[in-house]
Amino acid sequence: MPINLRAKLVENILDFQSIEQRPTRDGYGQGLVRAGEENPNVVALCADLTESTRTLLFQQKFPLRFLEIGVAEQNLAAVASGLAAVGKVPFISSYAMFSPGRNWEQIRTTICYNERNVKIAGAHAGVSVGPDGATHQAIEDIAITRPIANMTVLVPCDVEEARKVTVAAGKFVGPVYMRFAREKTPVFTTAETPFEIGKAYVFWAEPDGRKPDVAIVACGPLVHNAILAAAELEKEGTSVRVINNPSVKPMDEKTIIEAARDAGAMVTVEEHQVAGGMGSAVAEVLAKNYPVPMEFVGVQNRFGESGEPSELIERFGMGVKHILEAVKRVRERKRD
Repeated sequence: MPINLRAKLVENILDFQSIEQRPTRDGYGQGLVRAGEENPNVVALCADLTESTRTLLFQQKFPLRFLEIGVAEQNLAAVASGLAAVGKVPFISSYAMFSPGRNWEQIRTTICYNERNVKIAGAHAGVSVGPDGATHQAIEDIAITRPIANMTVLVPCDVEEARKVTVAAGKFVGPVYMRFAREKTPVFTTAETPFEIGKAYVFWAEPDGRKPDVAIVACGPLVHNAILAAAELEKEGTSVRVINNPSVKPMDEKTIIEAARDAGAMVTVEEHQVAGGMGSAVAEVLAKNYPVPMEFVGVQNRFGESGEPSELIERFGMGVKHILEAVKRVRERKRD
């Protein structure tokens, strides 16, 4: 039986009306300041989006350790690589569609190929960017960063975990990509909820002594939707284990494989293209170690569109009801 961290989450986790909501990008701003306080070599660079990415907090606290690069994302990555070469720990930020989207080659070659200690913050990821539409909705960023050698990929589930992710990235040696959202989302972890690069965590577990009927592995703010779905399924007598998987690369293979063995069926949930995303990484682990029937909740081979964030989550099939439907489908395919 895995350790259940439900007791280390907020008490009102199932009450969508009363739960506090804040964007995960706020956690990046807070964590960046903390990283700067802990290490004088931490510097921040931005591509003309200091307020939107919350890098503004670092700029105000450490103005001499901040560089405004302007709308030049390729230069953003190259300058950061040079700073890392002389011992600095650069954090670079922009919309994820532009970094790592527009400057992918510079990230690959000047940062990862050279093993530079650069931290890349991609803000406004996913369709929940909302009215900005398809051109600004990064739903391929996990898929383009995960295959790069030497890259670590982190996707925090809420503002509190985003703060921890940023602080941890500052202490980690090597290139890191961190994915943040623009829209306010539920804050359901606490200061006591653990986070460690390379670890996944059980946020909702089956009753003691019972094997789960299905396991749900999720990352980013949609972890909360997965928990809401698990609560509904539990009322119906379906036992569910929900795993928060913020460390997409490296992945906690032990926890993922254990969940597959115990449940015999798995659903992955992410605000990203299904192709190449976190779910694909989970499938790779299981194909090699313990194959089970799987369903993938995410964007299904289409571009984003303009709309209200909550409406887009539903329109693109990532709401609670869609997770419930995926669980039903995978259970029907489950082996006896």
